[in-house]
Amino acid sequence: MNRQIDRQENRYLYRQVADLIRDMRDNGTLRAGDRIPSLRNLAEKLRISIPTVRQAYEELERIGLLESRPKSGYYLTSFSTRSSSPRKTRMAANAVPVSRQELIEQVHNAVHTPGAVPFGISNPVGALPNDRALARWTRRVMSSAREHAIGYGPFAGFEPLRRQLVLRYLDMGLNTTPEQLVITNGAQEALAISLQLLAKPGDIIAVESPCYFGILELIESLGMLAYEIPLCAETGLSLDDVASAIEKHPIKACVFSSSITNPMGVRLSEDDKQALVSLLENKNIGLIEDDVYGDLYFDSQRGKPAQCYSQKGLVITCSSFSKTAAPGHRVGWLLSPEYAAAAARLKRALSCSSALLNQWALTEYLVSGEYDRYLRQLRQVLFTNKERMRACILDSFGDHIRLTNPAGGAVLWLELHRKTDGSQLFHQALDAGISLMPGTLFAPSDRYRHCVRLSYGLPWTDKVEEALLRLGKIVASRERQE
Repeated sequence: MNRQIDRQENRYLYRQVADLIRDMRDNGTLRAGDRIPSLRNLAEKLRISIPTVRQAYEELERIGLLESRPKSGYYLTSFSTRSSSPRKTRMAANAVPVSRQELIEQVHNAVHTPGAVPFGISNPVGALPNDRALARWTRRVMSSAREHAIGYGPFAGFEPLRRQLVLRYLDMGLNTTPEQLVITNGAQEALAISLQLLAKPGDIIAVESPCYFGILELIESLGMLAYEIPLCAETGLSLDDVASAIEKHPIKACVFSSSITNPMGVRLSEDDKQALVSLLENKNIGLIEDDVYGDLYFDSQRGKPAQCYSQKGLVITCSSFSKTAAPGHRVGWLLSPEYAAAAARLKRALSCSSALLNQWALTEYLVSGEYDRYLRQLRQVLFTNKERMRACILDSFGDHIRLTNPAGGAVLWLELHRKTDGSQLFHQALDAGISLMPGTLFAPSDRYRHCVRLSYGLPWTDKVEEALLRLGKIVASRERQE
């Protein structure tokens, strides 16, 4: 940093500092997602006061060029004056049957094509692999517990793990007990059990739109109907929309992600979350909360589970370690004071117990404190990846692109030119060695044919940036043709 502050110049010093940061961004010295010099470091280098640097940083944060991260510092964002969020869609006219299983199967097989850059796979842990830590704890459990670690575990799950999870919920303000928590084979089994506890074939399930395609697949397999409630990319669910839906349609249950949604990454405010739970419970409608991304927040603190606001016990919280520690371990859980006993019985009938060794190793991982340290690092890596991917997309995907700026998670939701077919783009990108998720998977209707989902849950390398630029050329070329 060779530039100096000119004290004789007829400009406030803080504005010179702000211009310095802008220059470093424009000439490539700093990139989106990079941590900029600390207040003390820059003040010492420029021989000015810390309050002057702080004033400059706060001004840049006010206009969106910087973002402060708690206990970490300031980071350069993917700021762009032409960046727009995806548009909110219309309310659905009716609940509809879901028919997505065949398409999901085709796409799922394709996105795992060897050698393809995996933008289609939402695997946050892939951005910062923790396999060595998990292997170490697994070896220790095997060494100490021996044959006991590979036997059948309790149907409701390994009690020490349930206790650890309960302690984590207590830290979030949710007073619960191990008896109210059931370990499942990933969050998907927890969601499946919850749907069967609250509804039967033919019932209407309200879902966010767009929503995680795995939820749609469950609704389809259980013979239920889906009713779409559109999300706003900045604020999430509209309470007015939810109230209108439950007034006009005999909705039996809702499956929402109130902390971090997939694929939009939007977070519902705590006031709206509390009002949502009250609205549903007043109508005796159950809420199944998909909270798998809740720990991957970018704000100063985690959002509370919706169950914190339940007065009637009609909220079931589903989550797992698949997005935060070990996708392949398939360790999830279901939390509900009202339905835990029935959930344990259904879990026993479906799959007996979950793998004991995996539960035991994860328990030791949590108790050691290593898991929480890893989570802090993972959130930082994901935030940096998000900013870099957004910057690259805004630079290379054409003028019609709209994309989310998620509050957490590991994916971006892109709205392309109205005439762009996301499924065709999926095949064209795959031919170019790139996987992505076409938007049509994320709703029972075809309203998102012109959208795609991209994951930044992977190690950031030159190969990743090159793939994004290549994908950008494909998108821009299709846009010109259309």
